[in-house]
Amino acid sequence: MKTKNVALVLSSGGSKGIAHIGVINELEKQGFTITSVAGSSIGSIIGGVYAMGKLPIYTEWIKTLDKKKVFGLMDFTFSKNGLLKGDRVFKTMRSYIPDEPIENMKIPFSAVATDIINEKEIVFSSGSFYDAIRASIAIPSVIKPVKYKDTFLVDGGVLCPLPIEYVKRNQNDVLVAVNLYGTKKEKNEVQELNKSQNFFYSKYNDYVNSISKLITTGDKDSIGYLSLLNTTTFAMVHKMSKLTIDMYKPDITIDIPANSANTFDFHKAVELIELGEAKAKIEIENFLKDNNLKD
Repeated sequence: MKTKNVALVLSSGGSKGIAHIGVINELEKQGFTITSVAGSSIGSIIGGVYAMGKLPIYTEWIKTLDKKKVFGLMDFTFSKNGLLKGDRVFKTMRSYIPDEPIENMKIPFSAVATDIINEKEIVFSSGSFYDAIRASIAIPSVIKPVKYKDTFLVDGGVLCPLPIEYVKRNQNDVLVAVNLYGTKKEKNEVQELNKSQNFFYSKYNDYVNSISKLITTGDKDSIGYLSLLNTTTFAMVHKMSKLTIDMYKPDITIDIPANSANTFDFHKAVELIELGEAKAKIEIENFLKDNNLKD
């Protein structure tokens, strides 16, 4: 019979990753102890602040974000390597959560980035927390890559969206994977959610059009550059996540619908946390029942 100690893996997936907070809340509510965590991209942020013992502070801060504040954290740049510098948000975070060496955290933590030149994962399990997550969240063409030694690092989700192989596991730990690329909700369930992207994307696309003409023109139904890149990337990471789950067979897999939010919908923190709690509750209770661990 398994214990209630957990090795937790948090996937990449943009703002949907706020649901990771809800999963963690539900695990603790159900009496589990998280003993290690690994994450890619947004999963590295949530996993890291949890490993530092700062998740409550981060949660309170992110709940204060509305659409205007989210847009204010976007530090646009004229760089040919990305549309956002990606520094402003971390400067703000540092005012709430100071940097800390990963090796000093309360539990083992790993953040995964992608060495885009040598086509391999780079795993940070020591060194600066902020250096690690800045590399892990560098979405190609959107957020500038990070110069690292003799190469460049981009988003961990490019090669390793669900880094199960990099979480530290103790004997009998329950392996829990949170996958942000779950089956999509029906269209009518997300119509209201999608309306909220208009503020950001109208500004965002105006900027893109004016400085780099990245969006294609022509037929109104044609797919733009960013939309095409987004759709292509989703198809790849969805497939990689599924293959990873099939290979490692986590004890508990918590799927968050892939269209629960758009990449920068961080103003939806409250509902995404609630979504994570609800999805986790179902899978955790099934696990407890199947393993005779239910009180």
